[in-house]
Parts: sequence; structure tokens; C-alpha cells
Amino acid sequence: MEKRGVSAVLMVCLVLGTLVGQSTAQGTILCYAACFIPCMADSTTTTFYCAAKCLKDCILPKSTVGGIKDTQYFCKLGCATALCTNISTKEDPGEKKVGSCVDACSATCAKKN
Repeated sequence: MEKRGVSAVLMVCLVLGTLVGQSTAQGTILCYAACFIPCMADSTTTTFYCAAKCLKDCILPKSTVGGIKDTQYFCKLGCATALCTNISTKEDPGEKKVGSCVDACSATCAKKN
């Protein structure tokens, strides 16, 4: 009976971990699209500016002050800014491609730390 309970708890943790990972990726995609489109409505902004601004707003938590985890956020932001800002165009934010690119940066930064 005890073995069954441990297995059930592990299964729940696995499912929840998967769902949280998916919701984080979806959250980044939705955040990016919601930020990029209005930003590009301003005729004085460039695609690069909007892409970089929206990546920063969607990747960095509102309170990144001190701590080891912060280096992962900044690594992810630097990687995403370097590799993902050229995906979006004025006509198409490419939020799914940007989301995939940001996810690749997450994996890269997790390996370094």
C-alpha cells in the first residue's frame, strides 16, 4: 500500500511539472504577442526595439533582485535578445517561433548553471 501511495505522489508531481512547464511557455507566447502588437502600432518604434522590450517584459520576473536564479533569467534574456529578436516582423510577431527560441535559450542557460 505504501509503495502505491509513493507512486501516486510521484505521478502527480510529474503531471504538475509538465503542466507548469507548458503553461510557462504558453504564458511567454501570449505575453509576447500582447506586448509586441501594440508596441508596433507606434510608428516611431522599430521591430528590434519592440522585440527586445517585450522579451524583457515577458522573461524577467517583476522582482529580480539578488539570488542564484537571477543569473538564469538574465542568461535567458541575453540569449533571447541575441537570437530571437530577428524573428518578428511588423506584419507577424511570430510568437510561436519566438516562444520556441526562448525555450531553447532556457535549455542553454540551464546547462551553463
